[in-house]
Amino acid sequence: MNLAEFIIQTEAFNANINIAQIRKAYEYSTEAHVGQLRESGEPYVEHALHVALILAELHLDSTTIMAGLLHDVVEDTDIKIDRIKHDFGEEVAALVDGVTKLGTVKFKSEEEQQVEYFRKMLLSMAKDIRVILIKLADRLHNMRTLEHLPRDKQIRIAKETREVYAPLAHRFGIAKVKTELEDLSLKFLEPEVYFDIVKKVEMKKEEREEYVRQIVLPIKKELGDAGIKAEVYGRAKHIDSIYRKIKVRKVPFEQIADLMAIRIIVRTKAECYHALGIVHEIWKPVGRKFADYIANPKPNNYQSLHTAIFGPGGNIVEIQIRTYEMHHVAENGIAAHWLYKEGRQQLDKTDQQMLWLRDVLDWQKDMTNPSEFLEYLKIDLFAEDIYVYTPGGTIKHLQAGATPIDFAFSVHTEVGLHCSGAKINGRLCPLSTTLHSGDEVEILTNPHRHPTHDWLNIATTSAAKTKIRRWLKQSGYEQAVALGKELLERELKKRHLKLPPDEELLGVAQGLSQTSIDNLFHSIGKGNLSATQVAMRLAPPEVESKDSNVERALTRARHERGIRIEGMDNMMFRFAGCCQPIPGEEVVGYITRGRGVTVHRLDCPAAQELLKQPERTVPVTWDVSKDQTFVVRLEVNVEPRKNILADITESIADSNTNVRGADINITDTSSTGFIVIEVNNLSQLERVLEKIKRVKGVISVRRAVGSDRGGE
Repeated sequence: MNLAEFIIQTEAFNANINIAQIRKAYEYSTEAHVGQLRESGEPYVEHALHVALILAELHLDSTTIMAGLLHDVVEDTDIKIDRIKHDFGEEVAALVDGVTKLGTVKFKSEEEQQVEYFRKMLLSMAKDIRVILIKLADRLHNMRTLEHLPRDKQIRIAKETREVYAPLAHRFGIAKVKTELEDLSLKFLEPEVYFDIVKKVEMKKEEREEYVRQIVLPIKKELGDAGIKAEVYGRAKHIDSIYRKIKVRKVPFEQIADLMAIRIIVRTKAECYHALGIVHEIWKPVGRKFADYIANPKPNNYQSLHTAIFGPGGNIVEIQIRTYEMHHVAENGIAAHWLYKEGRQQLDKTDQQMLWLRDVLDWQKDMTNPSEFLEYLKIDLFAEDIYVYTPGGTIKHLQAGATPIDFAFSVHTEVGLHCSGAKINGRLCPLSTTLHSGDEVEILTNPHRHPTHDWLNIATTSAAKTKIRRWLKQSGYEQAVALGKELLERELKKRHLKLPPDEELLGVAQGLSQTSIDNLFHSIGKGNLSATQVAMRLAPPEVESKDSNVERALTRARHERGIRIEGMDNMMFRFAGCCQPIPGEEVVGYITRGRGVTVHRLDCPAAQELLKQPERTVPVTWDVSKDQTFVVRLEVNVEPRKNILADITESIADSNTNVRGADINITDTSSTGFIVIEVNNLSQLERVLEKIKRVKGVISVRRAVGSDRGGE
């Protein structure tokens, strides 16, 4: 490509470019790279030209195009950045310097080098996002010419492109760069698969185009009759997208029907919805296939209406409807901010992509492990998004799989740090609940609640995990865990023992009312538990024979059952739903036909009737482990006071009792509902009841059994 061809093509994308300055940058780059050849044998300046052309295709400004022409000059020649600044100005020099610095990372291991590269890339993006746009253009042209490199380099570069650069293009909404990077990655990572799909797609091209015409023509006619000027056309799904459909659906290429999609581009937002109605009048829509990304844009600012219809022959066809402006953003993403805006230097700091970048920069500061950093970065880049609402109607975008803890930290760090519970769509739910698009989430907070190490297993977003880690580190939690572990190891060493497997240690922890092994260590480190006390549980003083080991295993098995039936250890049993007995209450067993033994409370009215048949009753006793819990349903009657449910659940949590669910219907005068909890025994239940009674606004609370159980 010569300069004249380059100028013609560049002006086609942006008529406002500074041709004189671009010509100067081209000549400068040509002279600087004279005599340098690429692996393909082409002059090196060809690469600079193609990178600049890709930037022009993204409708970027003259400054960025000039930086694209000069992006390798400092790294690959003797020219210094100060000279670039003198000859082209500070802005161009800053972009060239940003790209240059990404290639100068030297570290011990390849992994460390890769991590530092991505850290620098993130920091460069924060200063001027155009640095990454130049880097994406550079990577795209390198991928287009990758066949000239050795096979091992092809695989390494293609894998890195698929894992980082394509998702990065997606994160910034640059669809045309993202799809080409994905296709080229597949081409070099799995060439046989790639060329097989290309061949099959080409074979049925005419057939597909005719099918698309049958859908497009009636839509065009009806839109025209309605006075809507629109572009309506079919587009082929890209190769990597087809490959992923084959993998996910586990079917051959021949069974993939949706290889084409229809796109409708109109002038205004109102026409988008009008066009949607017309499409649904002509073709029957597919239920649950509609998405309004105009009202709820994706985090990368993508907007469109998505629907699907049953086309000719009953095949499902996807349709996208958007305005011309939305189309520019969908194709060019963050680069669309420079469309027809020569001289604009920076993005609004409230743009969704910049908010994402700010979050990434925040959590990367705390990452010291290279593998962990790369894992988190890839998760954040790849993550699909959901949107959920605050009680006030504010939309929060989170990655798929997010939990209330992630939501809490997205609202505010302090909300996350003091999160004590969550209501999803009005119902109290565990903090580990997976959120879905459209959920309304209310976070309950308690100033005395703080993160524990368990939260790291519940949170899914990098931002939330980083804030949790930071708090644990700053609060001394991790130091207490380390100290507690060391103290327990010392105590066990006195007994010539080592720490047991996690499964056994967790059982002991739960028996001591600790929710995790780390919490057990933390309690030891803080002095709330003694290492001797824990060691004694792990190492009983008596010497055990093989026979006693067997007996202990049998005892443990009986503990897990919770009930010992005299003379019938292996008999099947169940707890009666009418009275729901728990340890600490007197119980009796009743032999039922085909269902083993049913265990009742001795004071249960049903049991009193059953005792009239003594031949079918059997003595039973409690035989439970300390960590075994039983579900109890409580009926509460409360005044209609704000936050009363939060206060009740807080009082329950303060007694080290788990809440499994709650359902209270609020009225103007009083409210009655049910709370389901887990207790170890009767004394714990009594403590919980007393705690709830002391909550302001609680009229009454009682154990709900039998017909009071609300249908359960």
